[in-house]
Amino acid sequence: MPSARTKARKRALDILFEAELRGRTLSETLAERSADAEPPLRDYTITLVRGVEQHQAEIDRRITAHLAKGWTLARMPRVDRAAVRIATYEIDYVDDVPDAVAVSEAVELVGDLSTDESPSYVNGLLGGVVDDKAPAEP
Repeated sequence: MPSARTKARKRALDILFEAELRGRTLSETLAERSADAEPPLRDYTITLVRGVEQHQAEIDRRITAHLAKGWTLARMPRVDRAAVRIATYEIDYVDDVPDAVAVSEAVELVGDLSTDESPSYVNGLLGGVVDDKAPAEP
């Protein structure tokens, strides 16, 4: 049975995907989904969506630095892009989520929702993001 955080990540991915597909902001889409959510959105879903929105420029820069040669962020499947943004946010900004868990959860999400090649690509890309992470302050 999936954990509460796993479910929260999936719902955050749905919101990121929907916002991009509809050309809406994450705040607008989050507000709409919060208003009609049954059951209500988990706090961690809200944290992830708001965090990705607040730090999206830096998150996208970090992801772009680790894309395979010839790839752009826009070229990635939307599902993959959303999952990688969430994982990068967790890696860089959420202290109580181990990097390996953030990577594993993103790989599992794209394994369930995207192309056959997506899990290995996302794993490699996020491995680069983790390897390039600034060391924690003492």
